[in-house]
Amino acid sequence: MDLICRTLGPAGLGLALLLTAALGSAQAQTATPSIVMASTTSTEQSGLFGHLLPAFKAASGTDVRVVALGTGQALDMGRRGDADILFVHDQPAEQKFVAEGFSLKRLPVMVNDFVLIGPAADPAKLRGKDIAAALRKLASAGSTPASTSTGAASAGFVSRGDKSGTHAAELRYWQLAGIDLAAAKPAGYKACGCGMGPALNIAASTGAYVLADRGTWLNFKNRADLAVLVEGDARLFNQYGVMVVNPAKHPHVKVALAQAFADWVVAPAGQAAIAGYKIGGEQVFFPNAVR
Repeated sequence: MDLICRTLGPAGLGLALLLTAALGSAQAQTATPSIVMASTTSTEQSGLFGHLLPAFKAASGTDVRVVALGTGQALDMGRRGDADILFVHDQPAEQKFVAEGFSLKRLPVMVNDFVLIGPAADPAKLRGKDIAAALRKLASAGSTPASTSTGAASAGFVSRGDKSGTHAAELRYWQLAGIDLAAAKPAGYKACGCGMGPALNIAASTGAYVLADRGTWLNFKNRADLAVLVEGDARLFNQYGVMVVNPAKHPHVKVALAQAFADWVVAPAGQAAIAGYKIGGEQVFFPNAVR
């Protein structure tokens, strides 16, 4: 500082300080606003966010920094105040989040569906439309020799096991099938504690069955001989919702920017962007916002 003072003199130093302050102010004003979104892995791994978020930034100038987790972990991020907004797919858990006061409102955004994936040869003979019937058959196949009259063979099942929205749905389907996983898991049942992509990779490498959201499946490249075996059951409906974290719980939340995203994604522009995302010409998500 002494060298600067001697070189510039009092007037020059004053000018330098003014220029430095002006530069800092200009940088602050031009910094891109951003929010943190905790979201399910399916919105990320399906490729939807790569399509949707640039459209939002073009409309708003706001960056969205995504932390892709299982829905349970995303909700926990919201509870801790580590995210400004949540984009998830476990409606009972989301309603609980709102009831606890961590968000003031949950907005439905879009739907797709779950599908049961397995080896194309379908050794447990699960192919059909009834998810509960398929899981009952899979559970019985684990304890039934392949030589019996059913012709069913034992086959593995890969569970996410990560408290995600897909995992929560899977647990509901086992319950519908009358299978008590807490009492005894079917033979070959493996919980990976992992995301949808890794779970599909395990199923592909081991010839196992797995429940997946259709979007991630369509975007999945390492399919080996896996195929969709059970689809079309109304109970496989998969609803997504968006929630802004309540600033009364966490005052640092960027509530205005987060609410701007929530409003945009359920408005015509956001809904059109969702409908426009396709993989191989197939629409992946179907907007169904109710404002």
